[in-house]
Amino acid sequence: MLTPRSYFLKTSLKESFNKPFLTLDEQISLLKSRGMLFRDESKAKYYIENLNYYRLTGYWLIFEKDHAIHTFKENTYFENILNLYIFDRELRLLLLDAIERIEVSIRSRLAYHLAESFGSHALLNPQIFSSALKYSRTLVKLKSEIDRNKAELFIKHHFDKYKEELPPVWVCVEVMTLGQISNWLSNIKERKYRQTIAKSYDLDEKILCSFLHHLTIIRNACAHHSRVWNKRFTIDFTLPKNPKALNTKFNLLKKRYLYNTLVMCEYLMNIICEDTKWSEKLNDLMKKHSIDTKKMGYL
Repeated sequence: MLTPRSYFLKTSLKESFNKPFLTLDEQISLLKSRGMLFRDESKAKYYIENLNYYRLTGYWLIFEKDHAIHTFKENTYFENILNLYIFDRELRLLLLDAIERIEVSIRSRLAYHLAESFGSHALLNPQIFSSALKYSRTLVKLKSEIDRNKAELFIKHHFDKYKEELPPVWVCVEVMTLGQISNWLSNIKERKYRQTIAKSYDLDEKILCSFLHHLTIIRNACAHHSRVWNKRFTIDFTLPKNPKALNTKFNLLKKRYLYNTLVMCEYLMNIICEDTKWSEKLNDLMKKHSIDTKKMGYL
């Protein structure tokens, strides 16, 4: 905890923010002075106005030759940055498509196996779960989600007709976030029950729990429109040793980049959706935008 003196010493070493406001025309002039080229300045102005100059800085960093003074490499066009931005946006949408399908599948299998082993109201039995604190927190969050969705007919029906404080587990999972699903699954006390769910995807339970935690981070980044294509994420996931055909695809040297995430999403999508075209869409997207995939962690 900072004391008043340490706070003063820390802040006294910092400089005051003194960058001036720049109009759209001035922003374009600044970029031109740093070496950026434009094929259509009016179009560039339109995009800067609607996307935010600062937001786009994350996309043109790889085009800078000197990060200290923000000068650009030769033949860097604004359209190059825009192409990368559009690719990243379309990539997020494709990721969300996969994450939705994975999330719904995990919900279904979690509910099925919990109900099969512990009954319809397994979530009300703390003895099933290993950490009492984690159980208490996830239960509070679940009740909050149910209360937030109480106007939904399937929630209203339960409370109008039944006395239990929670609907059955197969109803509860429908209001859980991906993060909550991950927490419920990882907190099941006996490994054999976690393993039963994971083995339905031909994975070890530690791998599935680790990946779901990681996927929650990816999902949140996509949902909040953050740059993902070349981002180094703070949390990676434990890479599976089996199946062998899956294991050989991973990049062990760049575990925090998006490539390994895409490999796992592709693997799970092929299990969940037998006729999926997700992988083809991903490859088509990268070809369409001529992306340097090594910056995503590709081998």
